[in-house]
Amino acid sequence: MKVAIMPGSFDPVTKGHIDILERSSKLFDKIIAVVMVNPTKTPTFTTEERVKFLKQVTNHIPNLEVDSYLGLVADYAREKNAHTLIKGLRAVTDFEYEFQQALTNKKLNPELETLFMVTNQEYMYLSSTIVRQIAGFGGDISLFVPEKIKEEILERIIPVE
Repeated sequence: MKVAIMPGSFDPVTKGHIDILERSSKLFDKIIAVVMVNPTKTPTFTTEERVKFLKQVTNHIPNLEVDSYLGLVADYAREKNAHTLIKGLRAVTDFEYEFQQALTNKKLNPELETLFMVTNQEYMYLSSTIVRQIAGFGGDISLFVPEKIKEEILERIIPVE
């Protein structure tokens, strides 16, 4: 069975994330979207909320599993017997960081390959940070996040007065 992992913070999950998950689900027997827990960062949404959001908006992808993990993604991949990481690239600026991560993960887990997927042109500018900024200023985020989770995101992100 070919298993791939798409790690991320998903804080919150965006339509761009879902696009990459849908497209990669056609290439592998199983995809695991894993919310990576980074103890040095303070996310807007809890790990549990991010997992819940991902499950809500990806339940139409039959070969997708959602999980969370505190630790190195190279170790997680080994635990799940996954040999591919899926990483979405929006622009050249993403590539340098992701390339460095891919090389590091390959050192930590020589069996692990990183597959870079170019983001759909419609979402090239989109990030979770942009969604939080727009919501924080009371803007409409309906173009950027699934309707199923829009209200929960807005409830958490209080607009700046």
